[in-house]
Amino acid sequence: MSETGTRIDEGPVLSPFGRMLWRHRGESGSLIPLLQASQDAYGYIPPLALEQIAEVTGIPASEVYGVITFYKQFRLQPLGKHVIRTCKGTACHVSGADLIAHTVEDELGIYPDETSEDGLFTFIVVACLGCCSLAPVVMIGEQAYGRLTPEKLRKVLRQYRKKEEKAA
Repeated sequence: MSETGTRIDEGPVLSPFGRMLWRHRGESGSLIPLLQASQDAYGYIPPLALEQIAEVTGIPASEVYGVITFYKQFRLQPLGKHVIRTCKGTACHVSGADLIAHTVEDELGIYPDETSEDGLFTFIVVACLGCCSLAPVVMIGEQAYGRLTPEKLRKVLRQYRKKEEKAA
């Protein structure tokens, strides 16, 4: 039940996730597609969706949770407004990717796969961003920032924060 006392799959029109719940009710092998549908619908897998998936599949919620935490593709928390992807590919690695990652950690107070308390930033480390000529590179949303130094990255992150403060 949600805070309003209704279920995700109830109502006159089912959400895409609600339709998936009904379509796969009791079906063997439906756990991963249901987890993917929840994440597609909400951007993460909220506790209520986890409970409903457990109910529909007949799999204990603790086991569903185990699957969610086993696969890196699934999230139990929503992404921040700005997703920061730090490249750890070969070109970035040899150009100082570790220092860039530590700069994100230091500046925002979050580690890989975490979201800042204010919900503005999520930090993700990826194998490659495909921008090797710009190494070391970070993407914030769809914008690439290359040939970074810790100072340049701090400036970029502070600009994002300042822009958000002005908008508030």
